Amino acid sequence: MQLKQDNLTFIKLGGSVITAKSGKEAPDLAIIQQLAQELSRAYKALPNPQILLGHGSGSFGHHYAAQYRVHAGVQTAEEWRGFALTAGAASRLNQLVVDELLKVGLPALTFQPSASLQSGGGKITDWQTTTLRQALHYGLLPVIHGDVAFDSAQGSSIVSTESLFTYLILKASFIPKQIILVGEDAVYTADPRLDQAAQRIPRISSSNIATVLGQAGGSHAVDVTGGMQTKLATMWQLVEAIPSLTVQLIGTKPGLLYQVLCGEGEEEGTIIAHE
Repeated sequence: MQLKQDNLTFIKLGGSVITAKSGKEAPDLAIIQQLAQELSRAYKALPNPQILLGHGSGSFGHHYAAQYRVHAGVQTAEEWRGFALTAGAASRLNQLVVDELLKVGLPALTFQPSASLQSGGGKITDWQTTTLRQALHYGLLPVIHGDVAFDSAQGSSIVSTESLFTYLILKASFIPKQIILVGEDAVYTADPRLDQAAQRIPRISSSNIATVLGQAGGSHAVDVTGGMQTKLATMWQLVEAIPSLTVQLIGTKPGLLYQVLCGEGEEEGTIIAHE
């Protein structure tokens, strides 16, 4: 069952966007509802939309994952309890997101990654994606999320939404035309929270990727999947592998997600492209 590249879009809602990431299980319902409404508008405006939605765990999963070091591998009964707590928290946030999508008329359907994938050494080694492909074929909106994973090398690991996207694209032949990352407003030359002279980087390509990665910092809250540098390196890997792919990082300004989905908003945020 082939997916047409010109229709397929991957979207990630960052955990720090849909939750108060420095708290504990603190969803930002207003933002979740806003983004759900924009997705609904885009679904109605676009011909034959194919969208795969992913989201981070924010203050839900990351809190337990860091406490029990699930990302580094667990062994004791108490640590395995932490594995279950992390999965439960990620699932609770996912249910909140899916409920809001359903309320605005979107055919959202949860796909829990830990139920169908295996990792080894912190990397996904196998993922049964047939039903995910069928969901897209039939016009549903699959929703995946950062999750725990059983790991053949270390017992347990954490799979980020970016790693899920990477496996789908490089191993399972899901080839999107674009990836939209909803989180930071853009990539900057320095942390704009700390440096007023920080400048937005409108475009990242082969000419400046090395410099950008050298400037990128970590996360501003608990994040066991790595910070901005890790995310940018992963996205650049995908762009290099699929030269037709573009990645756009945007914030949550009202209407912006809708605009980008509809082919507008190219001057906003940061675009990562091969050239």
